[in-house]
Amino acid sequence: MVKVLALLLSSLLLSPSAELPNIILIVSDDHGDDALGCYGNPIIQTPNMDRLAREGIRFTNAYCTTASCAASRSVILTGKYGHATGSYGHVHDYHHFSTYKNVRSLPVMLAKKGYHTAHIGKYHLAPKSVYHFQTTLQAHPRNTVEMAEACRSTITGDRPFFLYFCPDDPHRGPPLDQQQWDSPNSFGNRTKGYPGVTPVQYDPAKVIVPPFLPDSPQCRAEIAEYYQSISRIDQGLGKLLQILQDSGKADNTVILYLSDNGMAFPGAKTTVYEPGIKLPFIYKDPRTSLKGKTNHSFISWVDLTPTILELAGLKPAADQFHGRSILPILAEESAQDWQQIYAAHNFHELTMYYPMRVIRSGNMKLIWNIAYPLEYPFATDLWTASTWQQVYRNKLEFFGKRTVKDYLFRPRFELYDLVKDPFENKNLALEPAHAATLLSLQKKIKDFQLKTNDPWQISWGDYRTKEQGSGVGP
Repeated sequence: MVKVLALLLSSLLLSPSAELPNIILIVSDDHGDDALGCYGNPIIQTPNMDRLAREGIRFTNAYCTTASCAASRSVILTGKYGHATGSYGHVHDYHHFSTYKNVRSLPVMLAKKGYHTAHIGKYHLAPKSVYHFQTTLQAHPRNTVEMAEACRSTITGDRPFFLYFCPDDPHRGPPLDQQQWDSPNSFGNRTKGYPGVTPVQYDPAKVIVPPFLPDSPQCRAEIAEYYQSISRIDQGLGKLLQILQDSGKADNTVILYLSDNGMAFPGAKTTVYEPGIKLPFIYKDPRTSLKGKTNHSFISWVDLTPTILELAGLKPAADQFHGRSILPILAEESAQDWQQIYAAHNFHELTMYYPMRVIRSGNMKLIWNIAYPLEYPFATDLWTASTWQQVYRNKLEFFGKRTVKDYLFRPRFELYDLVKDPFENKNLALEPAHAATLLSLQKKIKDFQLKTNDPWQISWGDYRTKEQGSGVGP
């Protein structure tokens, strides 16, 4: 009965107008939920993100499926896990992981519905024939104010639009290998700043160091730069909202704000620990009366494409995607059958082979480290980070709450109770009291792999595989 009422409420909240809504999908680069005011950080200045949350819905259990830029973005725009589309890792340079050519992406499907599809900023997808946008807008990807201004013609056009707005911030910036190892990375910040942007600088002594990181001068200095980069995104968001308001289209434009993965620090990005995959997600639909709400349902980036398609009047078949539309649960506080998510990481860089499969079901989380005998690999920018180098060069025992040894060498299974152990430090996988939970979650991962045609399903050794075809890629 509760579910039926929620579905009815969601449908009643939508305007009866048949006009297609405009859709803006904002995907920042390496922005964790640690660094937004509306997610509880009292230091960082993100007034426009906070405004978006006040005017919309803030999700507290939103997850990417892999904490790696290119692979995550492929999921966002296809509604399918990367292992099912060939999107195993980075697409550029020597990495060369590319989505199968027969995959249909969100912008292509929306264009067929009559949307003008436009992209600006970071792309990081391949091939372009799969992820085709009708218009590619040009602006400096670190200057979100300039990016917003470049979107004006798309916003004021005479067709419904889908705008994919992707700043490079707050990704680490060059040079990745600083002249002095203990100098903080710039995170794209420049001494001379960017035109139209007022730099918001932070005192390293006042930033908040997440418990998984070391509270060192080097780490604090890097977090201060990270915060500044995020405040630059926020200014561009404010400009974008103003342009939208001036166009007269704000009342019929749905905005989604999220990130591809967690903050670019060891222990977050490229890992499947919570700081790497649990992310900000703010959803604003001015056609509804849902304002200032918090939703604790578990959602995943595989849910984004089916959600946006339904917004556009294209209700997909139940088996078309690995995710499902979140529209029916917007009015709920914590939907009963939305208490479980999966994650699947394979590569970051080509040389970083370390596949992991994850299930979070309620309070319990299981990580299967498929290549657990290997040392955990580092992304180039995380290895050279002064935050890591301070620990490495001084041969310190701990990195945050973990020992360096435990960070680098992981067991086959990691089982955590995230209510009792939110920082994932007490592995319950070998405890007899949790044996039944371990077996239950292992079975769910196996079933998930079969359902999503995961090539790594054979790594269990029981060979319950589906027929994989000829071996010739699509």
